Amino acid sequence: MIKTAIFIHAIMKILIISGFLGAGKTTFIKELCKKTGRDFCVFENEYAQTDIDKALLMQNGNLDVWELTENCICCSGKQDFASSILTISNTIDPEYLIVEPTGVAKLSAVIENIKQIQYERISLLQPLVIIDGTTIHSLPKAVASIFEDQVTNAGKVLISKMESADEQSLASVSDAIYKIAPDALIVREHYSSLDNDWWQSLLATDITGEIQVVSSASDDESSMDHFSLVDVSLPTPVHLISFLEMITFGIYGSIFRAKGFLPCGKNLWLQFDVVNGIYQITEIEKQEQARVVFIGLDILRSDLRKIFMHDVSRIDTKRPYRILEKTGIGRS
Repeated sequence: MIKTAIFIHAIMKILIISGFLGAGKTTFIKELCKKTGRDFCVFENEYAQTDIDKALLMQNGNLDVWELTENCICCSGKQDFASSILTISNTIDPEYLIVEPTGVAKLSAVIENIKQIQYERISLLQPLVIIDGTTIHSLPKAVASIFEDQVTNAGKVLISKMESADEQSLASVSDAIYKIAPDALIVREHYSSLDNDWWQSLLATDITGEIQVVSSASDDESSMDHFSLVDVSLPTPVHLISFLEMITFGIYGSIFRAKGFLPCGKNLWLQFDVVNGIYQITEIEKQEQARVVFIGLDILRSDLRKIFMHDVSRIDTKRPYRILEKTGIGRS
């Protein structure tokens, strides 16, 4: 009998980083990834800048970057935007999705478009808007409504490009923002000087402004990290065996449970189950869709993702234990 596996996806949290053209959003996102070290996917929406911002972001190494360059996600491209978010959630399943709208997008519309598809597996964090303090007093009247919309709908307003400014200049920029949004939480320090608590707060504050406290891990699966992928495969059964050996040695984090079914060669489907360092493999009939799930702590999502994107050079099929010689990890 073929067993039916139950797959649990983690909640994908969405952080919108808005701001007018040239405010420094892409540079800030790179710093956010560096400072927090979390599992991010970035959704870029830019006009006439195809591959430029994407190339800058991918200098971070393992960052997944999606682009939409033909339309604006707040209006003409909102259907493609919604479909892309659902696809990212169901396939890549990152811990956090950073959305960088085009500089002329209305933040209120972007928020509303995400709310239309928000459900128990997609959570919206409090947005951040980045303001170029050197241009705030010279914005064209045509973009005034966009600027006001971004400021009034953001949880935090970060002033950029004012590192060398005096107190009077900073006060002038702050006053201009307060006139539009009297309750705005303005960050005047350059983000390079902000402490780790501030960076982490961006990833823990929901759309209502409430700080979400992450409960400590226990033996209950619901309190652990869950990571899943669909449409996966491996070249041969040997690759699967070697991969499961690496899981039991902790190469991909403290994975307490792993399960799934996938093709491992032509016309061969295998189901696997890992519990407490012991794994089982069973041949099954072809399934409608391949799926795998990993449950544990400090799961190295990016590394797992690469394995199933056919970077099988990371799997030593001749001797799985060779990796132990490099890492010093072994069975207890």
